[in-house]
Amino acid sequence: MATAAVTAARTLRALALAAGLLAAVAHAQEIPPPAYQLAAQRAGIPPAVLYAVALQESGIRRSGRLVPWPWTLNVAGQSHRYATRADACTGLQQALRAAPGTRIDVGLGQINLGYQQQRYARPCDLLDPYDNLRIAAEILQEQYVPGEDWLLAIGRYHRPAGGEPAARYRRSVSRHLARVQGTRATVTALAQRQETSR
Repeated sequence: MATAAVTAARTLRALALAAGLLAAVAHAQEIPPPAYQLAAQRAGIPPAVLYAVALQESGIRRSGRLVPWPWTLNVAGQSHRYATRADACTGLQQALRAAPGTRIDVGLGQINLGYQQQRYARPCDLLDPYDNLRIAAEILQEQYVPGEDWLLAIGRYHRPAGGEPAARYRRSVSRHLARVQGTRATVTALAQRQETSR
């Protein structure tokens, strides 16, 4: 009799644990990698915000998952992805001969060469993933106004002047942010509500 009670108690605990795990999986959040957490912490921003921006800016499908790619360039609206940092640096040097710095974005956070030139010594420095994340986090922090939603800062990260390009960008990043945070429509609905109130 005592054995049956112990077995029933164990079974009940196992079922409760399984139900808890299923609920957690249904709303699982994606934890940003340590480099994102560190850069975000140093800048005083949420790691999920930095990671969602990087997913938008340099995301590539690898093994069925969307991940940020550190050796990504955008030259005059065309994305270029390279296998190594050295290859990306060569591509960047070629791009600088073909387009002005204001038309070239580099790395995980797609830092613009022309508008952010005060933040780096040499263009290929932006291909260092840690430096790139540090700069992206600093820009996001500078665009944040205390008390506002982070989605507004995200829009200004892309386009400080705001307008429809910033709103489109917020909508795109909000989907990544919802995935990272393990939420669904709340983030997207919040972004749309804020757009209509402007």
